[in-house]
Amino acid sequence: MFPMSIGTGIALFVIGAILTFALDVQLDWINLDLIGYLLMGAGFIVFLVGIIFAARKRQSVTTVRSGVDSATGERIDQRSTSTSNDNPLV
Repeated sequence: MFPMSIGTGIALFVIGAILTFALDVQLDWINLDLIGYLLMGAGFIVFLVGIIFAARKRQSVTTVRSGVDSATGERIDQRSTSTSNDNPLV
């Protein structure tokens, strides 16, 4: 999900730069320069958030327990993997 936000941030920044610097259109009811600057700012913030979440380190712990079944004398291996993550939304 968050690597997609990196691309979204870049796209917002590029659209904002096009509105601000490449278009020479004057409209009475909207200021395209202001909209472009707002989009560039939002794109930069979304890009930074995507980089921060992509750089977060995730840990995975695998636990192996071995034992002998007392009834049959067979060896039993139990494996469990857990992922620790501070943010439940990720």
